[in-house]
Amino acid sequence: MQYSKMNDLDLAHKTVILRGDLNVPIQNGAVSDFTRIDRLKPTIDYLRAQKARIVVMSHFGRPKNGVDPAFSLSFLPSVLSSRWDAPVSFASDCIGAEAEEAVKALQDGEIVLLENLRFHSGEEKNNSAFAQSLAKLGDVYINDAFSASHRAHASIAAITEYLPFGAGLLIQEELDNLHMLLGTPVRPMAAVVGGAKISTKLSLLNNLVKKVDYLILGGGMANTFLLAKGIPVGKSLVEPDMLAETNQIIASAKDNDCQIILPIDVSCAAEFAANAPHSIHPAAVIPDDLMVLDVGPESIENVKEILQDCKTIIWNGPMGAFEIQPFDIGTNALAKYVAEKTKQGALKSVAGGGDTVAALDGTNSSKDFTYISTAGGAFLEWLEGKTLPGIAALMIDKKAA
Repeated sequence: MQYSKMNDLDLAHKTVILRGDLNVPIQNGAVSDFTRIDRLKPTIDYLRAQKARIVVMSHFGRPKNGVDPAFSLSFLPSVLSSRWDAPVSFASDCIGAEAEEAVKALQDGEIVLLENLRFHSGEEKNNSAFAQSLAKLGDVYINDAFSASHRAHASIAAITEYLPFGAGLLIQEELDNLHMLLGTPVRPMAAVVGGAKISTKLSLLNNLVKKVDYLILGGGMANTFLLAKGIPVGKSLVEPDMLAETNQIIASAKDNDCQIILPIDVSCAAEFAANAPHSIHPAAVIPDDLMVLDVGPESIENVKEILQDCKTIIWNGPMGAFEIQPFDIGTNALAKYVAEKTKQGALKSVAGGGDTVAALDGTNSSKDFTYISTAGGAFLEWLEGKTLPGIAALMIDKKAA
């Protein structure tokens, strides 16, 4: 992967436009998760050490009709200043006179945050004129928003046509780890995929059965696979209209020597509720009046046995309704097992996308995985084998990308 890296660029005393992803979660008016802010800090520190003047830009939420105070980034500078240990000023627009004046006032090593990119329709349209207006603000463009790089937006893709460009340290970390674990994996290789619906992960499943030795399924999607095998699933969440696609995945797995691992036993309840009365049943005999909410103990031991010999694992999605007890048991048990095997050096593990990080954080397992991606949609599209527009835009030979 021959992509341009910021480390290879002359950034000393330059005005650097840094595309980050500061679309952070907010609860009761305060940032509830600092992960995306903290993961941008190494790049900020590198640029400050180069005495660069740093212009940070990001989207926030989904404003519909231009400027909307509810989606302003004006609340963030004080948070960034605290997390990055550096003063951060704010510009009330991301292009035009206000942005230009704020950038002009920067001294070496100083940082300004621009207002929400999505206040301008040109951002999501990947509009060239808007991209040029952004490019006017700096000498060099750095993309460090892997989690937004699956979108062909002006601040991600089009802007690279107008400035020297490179990948920030977070994108480098993401790409290096994903390429190591997915591009050149040590085998045997397993993928653990959970979640509610096959329909949302069809491309993912179709791609993984061509790449992994074991596809371990949990959550609601496992119910659809059971139904495809002629096993009734009671009141469980299931997608009967996806049976044809499910059978195609099963056939493709067989053609590619990939074993699909389904639950042997399941934890069932009459309702989806915390601490609901529950019982364990063989997956082949699910009661008509109950719903599957987690994998059972035999399933957990079976997966552990399979993973015992694996060298690489990709994890996306929980094994059951991990949000409520006691239906988090399967996810928690396997998370701890994978973390321990990784810690021992017996396994390379990467996880990411959707609820995955939250599920693993519940057992404090994330810290022991080889790599945790917080990229969400971009991580999933990478696993699906898709070309990410933001990464293609960073390629040294874009035509080859």
